[in-house]
Amino acid sequence: MIPQLFVESIDLGDGRSITIETGRLAKQADGSVVVRIGKTVILGTVVSARKASPGIDFLPLTVDYREKFAAAGRFPGGFFKREARPSDSEVLTMRLVDRVLRPLFPSDYHAEVQVMIQLMSHDEDIMPDALAGLAASAALALSDIPFETLISEARVGRIDGKFIINPSRAQLELSDIDMMIGASTDSIAMVEGEMKEISEAEMLEAIKFAHEHIKVQIAAQERLAAAFGKKEVRTYEKERSDEAIYAKVKEAAYDKIYAIASKGSAKHERSAAFDAVKEEVKALFTDEELLENGDLISKYFYKTNKEAVRNVTLDLGTRLDGRKTTEIRPIWCEVDYLPSVHGSALFTRGETQALATATLGTSREANQIDSPSEQGEEKFYLHYNFPPFSTGEARPLRGTSRREVGHGNLAQRALKNMIPAENPYTIRIVSEVLESNGSSSMATVCAGTLALMDAGVQMIRPVSGIAMGLITDGERFAVLSDILGDEDHLGDMDFKVTGTSEGITACQMDIKIDGLKYEIMEQALAQARDGRLHILGKLTETLAQPRTDVKVHAPKIIMRTIPGAFIGALIGPGGKVIQELQKATGTTIVINEVDEQGVVEILGTDPDGIAAVLAKIDSIIFKPQVGEAYEVKVIKMLDFGAVVEYTEAPGNEVLLHVSELAWERTENVTDVVNMGDVFQVKYLGLDPKTRKEKVSRKALLPRPPRDENAPREERAPRPERRDDRRDDRR
Repeated sequence: MIPQLFVESIDLGDGRSITIETGRLAKQADGSVVVRIGKTVILGTVVSARKASPGIDFLPLTVDYREKFAAAGRFPGGFFKREARPSDSEVLTMRLVDRVLRPLFPSDYHAEVQVMIQLMSHDEDIMPDALAGLAASAALALSDIPFETLISEARVGRIDGKFIINPSRAQLELSDIDMMIGASTDSIAMVEGEMKEISEAEMLEAIKFAHEHIKVQIAAQERLAAAFGKKEVRTYEKERSDEAIYAKVKEAAYDKIYAIASKGSAKHERSAAFDAVKEEVKALFTDEELLENGDLISKYFYKTNKEAVRNVTLDLGTRLDGRKTTEIRPIWCEVDYLPSVHGSALFTRGETQALATATLGTSREANQIDSPSEQGEEKFYLHYNFPPFSTGEARPLRGTSRREVGHGNLAQRALKNMIPAENPYTIRIVSEVLESNGSSSMATVCAGTLALMDAGVQMIRPVSGIAMGLITDGERFAVLSDILGDEDHLGDMDFKVTGTSEGITACQMDIKIDGLKYEIMEQALAQARDGRLHILGKLTETLAQPRTDVKVHAPKIIMRTIPGAFIGALIGPGGKVIQELQKATGTTIVINEVDEQGVVEILGTDPDGIAAVLAKIDSIIFKPQVGEAYEVKVIKMLDFGAVVEYTEAPGNEVLLHVSELAWERTENVTDVVNMGDVFQVKYLGLDPKTRKEKVSRKALLPRPPRDENAPREERAPRPERRDDRRDDRR
């Protein structure tokens, strides 16, 4: 018997609709749904353990998003032809969902939760990452897992001033906004995206547009859960609590923490002071009490610390390091820091430091994208590295983390639209975070801007970035510019904004509280603009404009377009011509066929080598015109003529027949020309008899007068009969 299917529909308002269904697939999961739109099918499931593992005091949530190659009718790459580690695009989608879901589980729920979202069928006109949040929330809605409120996500684009919900990839190419918004019915929880220098007001308008569509998606989830039969929320073991211990810890620690937070200090000094207070608190308990309730004492000390630090900002308007809420930490920058790289910059803001390098290459170095939902390449990409020493820690290195992928992607999106379309280079930016205490991703944007300008990349405008925070107790609030790591950890919002003097280029926002008002978001954006422009001023003080040219040791790239018919001649049999040319000139040559034309990229550091390649290309594509005169050089002597080479196209050879050397009869070729002689010849086109190219030296010489009394063999020859005259008689 086929199980009953429950289906709800979501009208997108433009003729498209999304359906969410349950009841037939993955019924042993705690909750499962299938989301459909067009030919796209996404399976979302959620499972949670019944008990928390001993000693776990956090939510072990795993969000996994995978795209199956079979969904697009394709085979995976690699030897084993099997999906392996997630791609960067899959990791970014996981992060988008995780950041919305994580704050919505009860703070004392510590059982393992696994959300799995899989693309099972792909439609080229649908971008599946915009549906992942909907699938995850709908699966939770059908489960008995404790969860505070349903959410959904939506992508917003804008074409010709009109907002579009969940645009296709083709539409995004025309859009000046690409934003993903995650929200509940009541409030925004997450924003991430890139823009082409839009205003703060336009960004808020886009968020509000998406929020209205998200409300419709959440209503559909609620209807589906009601039709399916809402499960009773499972009971789970609550965290231990002891109000007497909490009161004792707070009484002993609050005032001391408040005093430390009030005076302003550096990270390590402040941490040492807080640790000293914690030791004093622990000294108030016996060894037996510490053994039995040590976890509670630590938890209550953290709770007290958080409350005191937040109240310092709300009461006094000052922060842990003594700054005012709108104040930016001291900034210093340096460019050309590394002598051998193509471009480099060091950016330091307070206790955060990033060293960025820019490397220039050909299209061969483009980053290849090959996933079920997207194929293509990136000619500008950015990699972000966050080693443990940057925070004074020693921990194992386990490859590139999801956080590194996400922060690098944000910085890449911030900068990429400021690379001009005519830029010929493939560009790789690498940011090494050397110190971190507050938004190393925004430091990466600033260092990346300077590295690009130092490398001679003609950016449209420089880009800076700033991280904003929020502290609120429900009635009072403070928006913080250029937040510290502690302020991110203890605060209610992490809002990163990047942009130029003309507008916003990228953003990333995570909200940790319900009910964030648009007025607060508006203030945060305005304050972020002031801070961003202040930082931008520091960047341009260091380097006002991109360097007019690349470094002496950096490769120069020259682009040439040749007729498609000559591509084979430039490559040569088995690549022989191009390989020998690269070896002889010390260059890298890349040929791409575009619209039946050959686009040749020549990359090299030696101008003479590049000039030699250009000369070779000119030689290969050289085509003499009938009736024109050309300079040639004798390169080989034959009994019946001389082989000459066009001096403007070395390698292009043609036979100068003995009969075309001079008007007089020529017995020996050497009587007229010798090896190495340079002179002019006239190009006569193809010989109608031999079908070979024909040139003449004598055609450019004055014709001697005809002597009728001379023997016939010594007379000047009669003019040759012209074929065109014969043609005229026809």
